[in-house]
Amino acid sequence: MSKKKYFGTDGIRGLVGAGPITPDFFQRLGYVAGKILHDRVARLGSTIPKVIIGKDTRISGYIFESALQTGFLASGVDVFLTGPMPTPAIAFLTRKLEMQGGVVISASHNSYEYNGVKFFNHNGSKLPDELETKIESGIDRTRVLDLSTSPRLGKSFRANNGFCSYVEFCINSFPNDLSLKGKRLVIDCANGATYRVAETIFKKLGAEIVMIGSQPDGFNINHECGSLYVEKLSRRVVHEKAELGLAFDGDGDRIIIVDSRGRVFDGDSLLYLIAMDRGRQEKLG
Repeated sequence: MSKKKYFGTDGIRGLVGAGPITPDFFQRLGYVAGKILHDRVARLGSTIPKVIIGKDTRISGYIFESALQTGFLASGVDVFLTGPMPTPAIAFLTRKLEMQGGVVISASHNSYEYNGVKFFNHNGSKLPDELETKIESGIDRTRVLDLSTSPRLGKSFRANNGFCSYVEFCINSFPNDLSLKGKRLVIDCANGATYRVAETIFKKLGAEIVMIGSQPDGFNINHECGSLYVEKLSRRVVHEKAELGLAFDGDGDRIIIVDSRGRVFDGDSLLYLIAMDRGRQEKLG
């Protein structure tokens, strides 16, 4: 397998305006990915493929959302836009809404000067290496979007039910024998993609919520807040006499938890606790 030129371990990412993180590149990326998707769907006897596109809150997301959308539409793919939405939500909605693909425009935990993109297949899983390589080779061969087949152009829609569907899914995932009623939680959304959905979910579960990092302005995503800066959260949890603190990163696929004493539990600690709990319930397999 030859080394990939654009795709890294978690999609494509870089400084806005440099390298591949330009509107022109995103147009060609959407166009090539859409053409490949269109060909695959046609072989299965289906009609027009559909993709769902979400993003985080960084200011450049508007430009790259439009560019990627243009590429997909030109390739004959219908596009559904969610606006700011956590990465796990896009993976879920890709399956739930029976999309042929899902896309997140985000640079994860990086500051607003960066952006990127990650893809999901119809199952909400990451693309295999061979497909990423195929997309890359197509991008380098594509310079102009072919609009000569205008009857086959895609259409664009707002995924208006996506937010509610994901909230309902998360609430239904919470164990019936547990309750957050009367529990005080401090939630740091990193001024990112979880700023609306996290508050909604935990309030509906009955918790008393103290929100920080929940006022995105396009520039403050991950800025001294979120999962990379948990000191503020730890202090706030102790000050508020809260049960727990939760810190997300900019696109909402990473979480750090702080206990009532301000102690930090990272991903490895959380996986250990989950494994031990499942072991006690003889559910490890």
